[in-house]
Amino acid sequence: MILRRLASSVAMVLALAGAGQAESMADALADSYENSGLLDQNRALLRAADEDVAQSLAALRPIVNWSANYNWVNNDQTAGLSLADQITATFEVAFSLLIYDSGASQFRTEAAKALVLQTREQLVGIEQDVLLRAATSYMNVRRNSEFVALRKSNLRLIREELRAARDRFEVGEITRTDVSLAEARLAAAQSSLAAAEGALAQSIEEFRAAVGRAPGNLQVVSAAPVDRGPEAARGFALQNHPSIAAAQQGVTAAELSIKAAEAALGPSVSLRGGVTLDEEADTTESLGLTISGPIYSGGQLASAIRRAAAQRDAARASLHVTGQSVAQSVGNAFAQLRVARASSEASELQIRAAETAFRGVREEATLGARTTLDVLNAEQELLDARANAISAQADEVIASYQVLAAMGLLTAEHLGLAVQTYDPAAYYNMVKDAPAGLSQQGRALDRVLQSIGE
Repeated sequence: MILRRLASSVAMVLALAGAGQAESMADALADSYENSGLLDQNRALLRAADEDVAQSLAALRPIVNWSANYNWVNNDQTAGLSLADQITATFEVAFSLLIYDSGASQFRTEAAKALVLQTREQLVGIEQDVLLRAATSYMNVRRNSEFVALRKSNLRLIREELRAARDRFEVGEITRTDVSLAEARLAAAQSSLAAAEGALAQSIEEFRAAVGRAPGNLQVVSAAPVDRGPEAARGFALQNHPSIAAAQQGVTAAELSIKAAEAALGPSVSLRGGVTLDEEADTTESLGLTISGPIYSGGQLASAIRRAAAQRDAARASLHVTGQSVAQSVGNAFAQLRVARASSEASELQIRAAETAFRGVREEATLGARTTLDVLNAEQELLDARANAISAQADEVIASYQVLAAMGLLTAEHLGLAVQTYDPAAYYNMVKDAPAGLSQQGRALDRVLQSIGE
């Protein structure tokens, strides 16, 4: 019963897909780009990194605060005074400005900028993952759809063979064993069809998750164009892959963090001032300059420098490991592409040979020179050849997109998808000067965030 319901749901999906307009790979990739929650998540993380730059910059700007104090004092000096005379009130406006901190704040700001660039490259990597998942799910739906059609055709053929075997058994040309073999092969074909329909249902769900909607009538697609050989592609990837660029920015940020930690050993200069108004409307104004520097911090500052140096070493090692991983990914992708192409060519030859053999065995069986088992085995070889061809074609397309991803080229911009591409610098340009919340720029940012949230 469960298998029947599964088969019915798959058939309904295929029928609805066939009734709609043909859908290309570009359509699926564009929808996956626009519907991806993972991209939205990482765009938000990029905006958070942009704000880190604004917060680092804000440390070098004046800070103005206000405070109001109400105190009730009851002691020997206030004995006999009224309650109102025992209450003191002050209102103060204070400001401070960091004038010099040995460059620590500036180094932290530059490190934050490097982390923004790193996060941008990581966002490109996420975009590649999203598009590769969509391309893979597209081809798996096509692969499993063709498998279902192939299994149904095979089931019809075995039923014909079973009917023929029963007819020949009735006239005494073959034994009961031949009929039983055909019946067993029919049961196996029904089981294989149910498995194919289950795989198709799963691939449809994966497509829905990857693209954001159910698949339509998916067109036959060719492999993505790859205009470089393995070595040229490897060299290109080591120079341009977003993972490499992200790791390089991570090294830059780590080196700047060392300089910021070392600058904490130096002196700092701050300007401070304020205006205080008491309950008698008397004002007190103050202005001062503070020069300070560390003498002994229990080893904390030295530890911070060593920690930053260790993080720099880790970032450099990560860059080396990332380079190895990217180079390996390019080699693996090209190997898979070569295997898929060779398998596709061999499968075409296998299909032609298996078709000839099947027709010959079937004809010989009608003359009594072949058994029912010979016919069923020849039909199975033809089925396997066709299935191999379907898989090889799907694997070739997937491998071609894996090559693009390994080179860092599987992006909406490079593929020319019909989408409004996300500009990672747009939000940064609005916050890089750390606008105040009540400024015109700050209100514009509030509107942008509100529209994003909606």
